[in-house]
Amino acid sequence: MRIGKHNFIKQMKLHNEKALMYVIDAYGGLLMAVIRRHLFAVPEQQGECFDDVLLKIWEHISDFDESRNSFKNWAAAIAKYRAIDYLRQYRKEPVTVDIEDTVIAREDRMLAGVIEKEISKETEQMLSCLKPADRELFWRLYVEEQEMEQVTRETGLKKEVIYNRLSRGRQKIRKEYKIERGA
Repeated sequence: MRIGKHNFIKQMKLHNEKALMYVIDAYGGLLMAVIRRHLFAVPEQQGECFDDVLLKIWEHISDFDESRNSFKNWAAAIAKYRAIDYLRQYRKEPVTVDIEDTVIAREDRMLAGVIEKEISKETEQMLSCLKPADRELFWRLYVEEQEMEQVTRETGLKKEVIYNRLSRGRQKIRKEYKIERGA
């Protein structure tokens, strides 16, 4: 069977490996461009991230809904968020350096600072459409990765209220990004 732009999604859902090869050929350049944009500072992670993105697409193709988004945008979003996850992981990894390599260690700290600023800038931009109280909830739970129990104690809000605010906030963010992208 010949795989093309009209049947590759159906074949991916049937786990036809030829459909994955079509995705690599047709969308590999786009995915790598998205990954490189976010992982410019850690080029050694780009190939591994690309493989991880393909695996996520393969595993979650059943979640793709053509009525909500194009495959191109859906795959690019997966690439973007996987790359951001790789940046976070890189930022958290301890860097051990020999005494002779102190210049490299200094550059790594500068690089980690640049990465952190980039993530922070994108996160702030994404959360800017929310009310300050909701923005703080998103920041605590998703950026600082605080436990829900800690957030409920410190804010005095019930879990149900927080979950409702997060759900509404995610909807608002999705709506803003659809408008921004012209969808």
